[in-house]
Amino acid sequence: MADTDQAQPQYKIEYREIQPFGTLKDLPLGLSENARKQSVSILNQVLADTMMLRDLYKKHHWQMSGATFYQLHLLLDTHYEKQAELVDMVAERIQALGGISIATPHDVAEMTRIPRPPRGREDVPTMLARLLEAHRVVLEQAHEGAKTADESGDDGTNDLLVSDIIRSNEPQVWFIGEHLAATALQRAD
Repeated sequence: MADTDQAQPQYKIEYREIQPFGTLKDLPLGLSENARKQSVSILNQVLADTMMLRDLYKKHHWQMSGATFYQLHLLLDTHYEKQAELVDMVAERIQALGGISIATPHDVAEMTRIPRPPRGREDVPTMLARLLEAHRVVLEQAHEGAKTADESGDDGTNDLLVSDIIRSNEPQVWFIGEHLAATALQRAD
């Protein structure tokens, strides 16, 4: 009987938090605690907005319609995948700085600066304009955050924000924005 008791998962445990949100572990990173605290705060905001942008891409991917359905369906899924990579990179940078990254939908809903879309389907121009607005929010925060990280000597956070967040979001803005150009699919003549 003792052997089977060892195989029984002990899932009824008392939950306990081992590091409160908003605190930093002391790590020998060559950065001041203030610099790390600033970067963690900036990065958590970028993370919340990037998670919302990622999920907007998936929502619009599923709900796409119209003459360019197939092309946009594929494009939005490609952009979703890139945003998912960025989410992981930002969250891991926060953890590497000794902080705690946000991680759940309710955290995103509380923190994001991106307006919540309706649950229903929107027309294509509205969906694309909503994505462009979300990118603007992420890019503005990334530019401000990169400057702050540079001033505090946090080269790693500056590099992440410039090399990954900004350089990934800018071409996505371009690709999405071009779909809103007022060009016809066919010539009238």
